Amino acid sequence: MPGNRSLNVDFCRSFFPTLNDDWAFLENAGGTYVPTTVIERLTDYMRFNQVQPGAGFEASAEASDRMAAGRACAAALINAEPDEIAIGPSTTANVYVLAHGLRPWFAPGDEVIVTDQDHEANNGAWRRLSEIGVTVREWRLRPETSELHIEDLDALLTERTRLVCFTGCSNIVGTLYDVAEITRRVHAAGALVCADGVAWTPHRRIDVKALDVDFFLYSLYKVYGPHIAVLYGKGEHLRRAENQNHHFVADDPTLKLNPGGPNHELTAASAGIGAYFDRLYDHHFRSDNKGLGERISRIYELIGSHEDALSQPLAAYLGDHTNVRLYGRATGDGKQRVAVFSFTVEGRDSREVAQALNDRGLAVRAGDFYTSRCVDALGARPQNGVIRASMCHYNSVAEIGRLIEALDAVI
Repeated sequence: MPGNRSLNVDFCRSFFPTLNDDWAFLENAGGTYVPTTVIERLTDYMRFNQVQPGAGFEASAEASDRMAAGRACAAALINAEPDEIAIGPSTTANVYVLAHGLRPWFAPGDEVIVTDQDHEANNGAWRRLSEIGVTVREWRLRPETSELHIEDLDALLTERTRLVCFTGCSNIVGTLYDVAEITRRVHAAGALVCADGVAWTPHRRIDVKALDVDFFLYSLYKVYGPHIAVLYGKGEHLRRAENQNHHFVADDPTLKLNPGGPNHELTAASAGIGAYFDRLYDHHFRSDNKGLGERISRIYELIGSHEDALSQPLAAYLGDHTNVRLYGRATGDGKQRVAVFSFTVEGRDSREVAQALNDRGLAVRAGDFYTSRCVDALGARPQNGVIRASMCHYNSVAEIGRLIEALDAVI
């Protein structure tokens, strides 16, 4: 266990050439910066291996090895096997293809449950199942808490429920949900789950086997990688799904839900995420023979502790300010939420507030962040959505101090 070790933030920041002292980058929920370990693998692949992989000549064989390493890393981040994931262009695209691959599983009158808090990626494609007679039911957040409540899901589950699609952590509210317990209840009702982990995976170690989820989604570009995304599925589900690719790859679970196949250079570059975690591990712990999964887990513990230190002063400030409505829990407790804070200011346009913070060197944004149903349910649409500040492990406590000081001046 890490014990009393703390994350060396300066060491972490040394891997990110985009970070500088002029700007505090606080829009990490929209996509994190990329470390040199990823950048180098991307450029090396394009310099030396920009050929079709799978042939016997050296450049092609090496291309295959580089892509396999990227796939292995993407799987290890969530404790999956490489043949249990498809690497696609985005989570939105992955879910769209998945939904089409599962269409033959549904009959008219079957029910699918979605939420009004999820990113549209885990929402719109499932709602379109109504085109084939599926009844779409909505698990709604409670405006007074900004959260989904599990007892509200219990009331929606019926003998006709076939699939429940929900978020493990909202990219607006930041609350951590008990995905394992939700999954247990859904399975007890005879249905499957598709859990969105896009806003969760950058902050916590995910174990899809322990969660027992049927499908799991995350985006590598929000976990220090290139702009691609991962779809996990249990092996039996991937084998059963209808092929959405060329007929001759119908038996390959990594390709059948990935029309055209994965992007070669970006898949290869993804191995740099694991290399970055390795560098952090070797810096913070004595080098040993731990596997990549164990090394990732121990680094995530350090990341979680540091992000708690970032969250606590901001949660206290936003929660106590009389002119601010903070969505979700006013706490920096990492067991309850991640370091994503969305808020509105009474009587102010959120875009105007965000721009005022931008003018002070603070990279935040305002809007609905592709979670329009959530913003509408929270009542934030008239203010042009919410202002969001989202941190990750390479942010410093000093940057949070800058944000709070700027908010004092702006609001």
